[in-house]
Amino acid sequence: MKQTFLQGALIITIASLLSKIIGSLFRIPLQNIAGDEVYGIFSIVYPVYMAVLTLSVAGIPLAISKLISEARLAGNEQQIRDIYVTAAILAMSFGTTLFIGIVLFSNQIASLLGGEFAMLSLIVVSATLLVAPYMAVYRGYFQGYQDMRPTALSQVLEQVVRVFFILLFAYILVRQGFNESVIAGGVMIGSILGALASLVYLRRKFTKSDVKPTTDVRYSIDSFRRWSKTILKISLPICVGALAMALVNFIDSITVPSQLAAIGENVAVQYGYYGRGLALVQIAVVFAQALILPLIPLITGALAAGDHTKTSRITEKAMKFMHLTSWPAAIGLLVLTVPLNIALFGDTMASDTLAIVHVSAVFTSFAVLTTGLLQGMNKQLLSAYIVLGASVLKVILNIFLIREFGLIGVAWSTLVVYVVLTAWNLYVMKKSISFKLFGNGEIRVMLAAVGMGAVVYLPMLLFDVTAWSRGGVLLFVFAMMAVGAVVYGLLLLVFKGVTREELKMIPVVGKRL
Repeated sequence: MKQTFLQGALIITIASLLSKIIGSLFRIPLQNIAGDEVYGIFSIVYPVYMAVLTLSVAGIPLAISKLISEARLAGNEQQIRDIYVTAAILAMSFGTTLFIGIVLFSNQIASLLGGEFAMLSLIVVSATLLVAPYMAVYRGYFQGYQDMRPTALSQVLEQVVRVFFILLFAYILVRQGFNESVIAGGVMIGSILGALASLVYLRRKFTKSDVKPTTDVRYSIDSFRRWSKTILKISLPICVGALAMALVNFIDSITVPSQLAAIGENVAVQYGYYGRGLALVQIAVVFAQALILPLIPLITGALAAGDHTKTSRITEKAMKFMHLTSWPAAIGLLVLTVPLNIALFGDTMASDTLAIVHVSAVFTSFAVLTTGLLQGMNKQLLSAYIVLGASVLKVILNIFLIREFGLIGVAWSTLVVYVVLTAWNLYVMKKSISFKLFGNGEIRVMLAAVGMGAVVYLPMLLFDVTAWSRGGVLLFVFAMMAVGAVVYGLLLLVFKGVTREELKMIPVVGKRL
């Protein structure tokens, strides 16, 4: 059962990476099958659910794993049982209360999201709250025993089942000729089935495992009072801190529709265009989201041991990794915006908006990473305040910029907010620990990414890709991605953007390089 920390970190990172890639890529076939209006409704409603879900469960697995790990060291089976039961009661209470609240106020919430077209989707997806919080308890329980495999497998299982049924229901409902609102509501059933599949797997794993708590002492109200306070104290700041990206998308869902409607735009279709860019940016941000999982305990442990040198080294390596992955991703998406739009979504609609959203990928990645680093430094509450401050700025910018510039105003507000969020996080980090913001080859990495972007963009000055077939454009995109990867790698070596030690760490080919 017991794994080393590095094994556990690797398992959970790979699973998180895989599940997030699956959860991002499916948006492309969803748009292709159901169209921009259905995809727009999905893009409006889903962030609301994700924000509520994050608030209700994000910190529970970490809180449970921490508390159960401590109880295990003390050999106290009663405490383990009490922590598990209390967490389960809290999770089910939160989930049920939030589900009932969303259903009761679904009409008012749908009005905030742009109209009645969002109501059915909102009600259906909110039913996942009856399952997901309880599922999070089991993940935290196994993590408390240093077993990351159930969490990892359940994450992948949830996404595979969810995506399969989303696309299946989209195909069936479109073929049956239902309207866009019903189709969007139908695909949301996939989220319920995905969470349910994950819960069934975890429950069976728990029932058959040898880590079930065994005690003859009855669970009491006093136990609930004691452990609920402890769990909430640990989990709530983490929940708010984990809202960084979810909260910004939530703000868009409740502010953008009303502003688009005010200037006479079709809300669902326009939001569908904006959602195209978000689908690709989320793929680029996957590395940042996966990286923070093992980073948080590493930094927390280094600080607890008073090893500031190790803390600085971990922070600098994480920042360097983010430079190496986010800059080429953002610049590559930027220069290939038009062919990507044609190849993946079938036309060039809102390409100017998508281009700005693609640029924001680099700052979104850094915002997610630095928020996680602050949590590792035990500054969860301060991190939460920063996220809330950035959210207020997002509201103001959305209202002003959409009224002035239309849909592209949403993209500009997203870019500005993530720049501000990143800068704010870095300022707090610099006051807390000593680390080099630049000086580890970051500028050389940026130059390599810009050079790669120039090479990839050059053919589009010579050829009009908009006149090609969709299949031809897709082949062109794949070819340019391959060329870009090779050019970026060569420029990194030429500009010495990576050190010998960093090259050696690359799996398989590192030592040869």
